[in-house]
Amino acid sequence: MSTLVIADHDLGVLSPATARVVHAVAELGPVEVLVIADDAAAIAQSVAAIAGVTKVLTASGNSVADSAEALLSTLAVRYHYVVASAGSVGKDVMPRLSAKLDLMPVTDVIEILGPNRFVRPIYAGNALQTVTDNQPKHILTIRASAFRPAAGGNNAPIETIDTPVISTAKLIAQHRTESDTPDLATAQIVVGGGVALGSAENFKLIEQLAKKLGAAIGATRAAVDAGYAPNDWQVGQTGKIIAPDLYIAIGISGALQHLAGIQGAKKIIAINSDPEAALVKLADVALIGDLFEIIPQLIAELEKASVHR
Repeated sequence: MSTLVIADHDLGVLSPATARVVHAVAELGPVEVLVIADDAAAIAQSVAAIAGVTKVLTASGNSVADSAEALLSTLAVRYHYVVASAGSVGKDVMPRLSAKLDLMPVTDVIEILGPNRFVRPIYAGNALQTVTDNQPKHILTIRASAFRPAAGGNNAPIETIDTPVISTAKLIAQHRTESDTPDLATAQIVVGGGVALGSAENFKLIEQLAKKLGAAIGATRAAVDAGYAPNDWQVGQTGKIIAPDLYIAIGISGALQHLAGIQGAKKIIAINSDPEAALVKLADVALIGDLFEIIPQLIAELEKASVHR
């Protein structure tokens, strides 16, 4: 059984999610990866190095949903599985592809039990559902944060698809947050801030602490809605789903939709003035006090540690 994975990339750089998706589906059979980009060469080389990839396909164009769906519906006849990460592109493209092929997609997969048995969260992550998919083909989106990345060291062949990706939609503009922090969806350490920070200016404390720890930055929906943090930092059911080794939650009470986004975190440290907050009770370690006193102290101690290293 063969598998086609759609590569995630941004600004000419392969997303870490792709290696995780490849690892997730490696047991299903030979894995080929499709890169759709105006200039796919560098991205394709990065994909070719991922262990388990048997071939890299490149197509000229962009991953706007209608154009990607048209290409994928043509390619799908070759594969038993067509797979994408459960990110923005996957959530946009895969439902359209499923409708075109008259197939039911299985979304947000966090475990693969067999060729047609998949585990996915339901009810905002409060329960897990095992889906048996008896269709002739399988359309999957994978929650990348639930899987470790595949190793490197491969040198898969690269093949160009002659047919260009033609789109009836036009990408007018992209609005993005420039940051040198790790990718939020796949980071090992995440520092998250809530609405208790009170302003975008105060949110810089979160950025400072994250920089000291080499961590990604997250935010609650309330903090994003208040304008304290950009949309792409939002963690939760309506934001990004994360599964870091360590999540430091600062001034976050623990709304259900936020908790749904951090259930994969291995360790949680909560910093909050309210000992009864839901996230405080869930945390492995809780620091009760004023975050505006605790965070500067943490940053100062981290600076001392780095000096004495």
